[in-house]
Amino acid sequence: MAVMEDLTKRLSRPFFVSANEANAQQELAAHILVTNIIDVATEHANRLHIGNPDMEELNGGWVLSRLTVEMERWPEVNTKYWLETWVETYNRYFSERSFRIYNREGETLGYARTVWMIIDTATHTNLGLSHLPLSEALIDGEVAPIERQKRQCPVVTGEEAQTRESRKPCLTATLPPVKYRFKYCDIDFYRHVNTVRYVMLLQNQYSLEEMDANRLKRMELMFMREAHYGMTVDIMQCRPADSRTATFTLCEEDNHETPLLFARMTLTPRQ
Repeated sequence: MAVMEDLTKRLSRPFFVSANEANAQQELAAHILVTNIIDVATEHANRLHIGNPDMEELNGGWVLSRLTVEMERWPEVNTKYWLETWVETYNRYFSERSFRIYNREGETLGYARTVWMIIDTATHTNLGLSHLPLSEALIDGEVAPIERQKRQCPVVTGEEAQTRESRKPCLTATLPPVKYRFKYCDIDFYRHVNTVRYVMLLQNQYSLEEMDANRLKRMELMFMREAHYGMTVDIMQCRPADSRTATFTLCEEDNHETPLLFARMTLTPRQ
């Protein structure tokens, strides 16, 4: 019976939104949701025997390549919600894992899609997934009903936009770059910046007044390179006045040619 439980296609876990996990609008904070998404993904991978403990001899570990979260409603403080996860696709290089967020009544509140890769924890290079096969019988295959991420263009200063080659599309920043230096608590056990820290850093680009008037509808993160302790980055932002979607690029302060992260956040007015 225990073996059958380990090899389930789907895993669902309940969570409670306590006051310390809520934001100023008394809803589940986005970075807490992302934390729980990663935790549920980890547990399910371990149950399927494709988790980090199964790769110790290979010095391998799962890391996120892309994250998309799209919410119709956010769980409110002092309520329970559930996260259900399943493997959408699994190939030689990447695994897509999806999530449904729902409430006590079974109503869907939102979905998330994550793309994962395995890195060598010593060299931080892509190991691929061929050494860790997953039976077709354990791949659920259901496609989460949210749009996949589209190609993202880097956000650059007006001066940089004028000097870029015409064949390289870009967005011009609407705000000055914001500098941030990664500190001890930004780093995880891989010794690179943790996904949750990026989410918090990006949301901190909004004011309290903006978030009182709006809620986060959709969030996209695309990781390009690792960021490490002590690295200073420029947060580049394109936030057009006629759009509720903001585009972000994180770059090392002295290297805007090879970004660390692309991101988009879309807000929607509160009712």
